[in-house]
Amino acid sequence: MIQSTYFSASAVTDRTPPTIHSYGVPPLETLRSMSGLAFLEAIIAGRLPSPPITEVLRFRLVEVGRGRAVFEGTPGRDFYNPIGSVHGGYAATLLDSCMGCAVHSTLPQGQGYATLEIKVNMVRALTEATGAVRAEGRILHTGRTTATAEGRLTDAAGKLYGHGTTTCAVFGI
Repeated sequence: MIQSTYFSASAVTDRTPPTIHSYGVPPLETLRSMSGLAFLEAIIAGRLPSPPITEVLRFRLVEVGRGRAVFEGTPGRDFYNPIGSVHGGYAATLLDSCMGCAVHSTLPQGQGYATLEIKVNMVRALTEATGAVRAEGRILHTGRTTATAEGRLTDAAGKLYGHGTTTCAVFGI
């Protein structure tokens, strides 16, 4: 299940013990046995691994509540496109993640989701000078078969870099 592990030394300033982060995909039975919110909380707490894409693109789920999910990441030069800014796919991935997880956080045990559609608007370019960014997703509607959410991508000062909406299919797993 776990693909890799690393240690985070946040203990430098706040004296908390280092956190072990693992990456992988839990068994489907684990997903079926938990509500969406409990599943996402377990990822944040380190009881379940973070999805492999969060390792590759260096972002992580940092907050979750019913109908809300927040990811943070820092775009780097290795994500640049040929014109000298961070590829739009990086922002789209963070927005898709926060909006999808906002939907997931509203689902009961035995329910899953899949993105049917995303719409992303970039309002300014991301560069390595941007620093850490935060993608916050909020639920708009959760129904029996579909759900919608919106997301915002901001920097540490709250400046907007992009926003989006999603429609997700909701189904039994």
